[in-house]
Amino acid sequence: MAHAMSDDQVAGELRKMTAFIRQEALEKAKEIQIKADEEFAIEKSKLVRQETSSIDSEYEKKFKKAGMSQQITRSTLANKTRIKVLSARQELLDKLFEQARGKLAEYSKDKGKYQELCKNLILEGLYAMNESKVVVRARKEDYDVVKKAIESAKEEYKKSLDLNEVKVDLDEKNPQPEGCSGGVSVVGGAGRIDINNTLDERLKLLETDALPMVRTRLFGKNENRKFSD
Repeated sequence: MAHAMSDDQVAGELRKMTAFIRQEALEKAKEIQIKADEEFAIEKSKLVRQETSSIDSEYEKKFKKAGMSQQITRSTLANKTRIKVLSARQELLDKLFEQARGKLAEYSKDKGKYQELCKNLILEGLYAMNESKVVVRARKEDYDVVKKAIESAKEEYKKSLDLNEVKVDLDEKNPQPEGCSGGVSVVGGAGRIDINNTLDERLKLLETDALPMVRTRLFGKNENRKFSD
């Protein structure tokens, strides 16, 4: 038959049970805290990675945008600079040919050289026409020089092609217009064909044909040009 516990024994058992329950509660609370800390750390790491990725992505977008903006700015500045350089070059070339145009009239002052030039210009027209009858037009003030040039050109032309006769007349009814710097026009084909060998026209041709060479002489070869003019 069991003996009843005394009050002291009951109190002792209660203390033991209380201590056990308390210990269990502490260990459970600690376990919960550890798990909560782990989950918090995982969630925190996840959020940090997401934010970091978002920041990296935003930075990359801004970096690309800034790079593109810089490229556009550089390209715009380069184009503006190129246009300014080309404009300055063209201005210089225009000035150069304008100066040459202003000196054309001076060429006729040396009568000997000018007569030889007119002879060669007439000859060029004769060879191009290949006709037995042409007329030559010149400035009124050049008539005397051009008449002599015509005779020289006729003789040389006949001799070179072994011809008996070729008719080359000075058209005094239709002189070169005012402002003409000199030279001649050779007209054939019953007036339908006009070879303009005036000094002004030859300078225009030079501006077109010799411009690439003049540009290269003045500014050097352009390495960016794939084809020549």
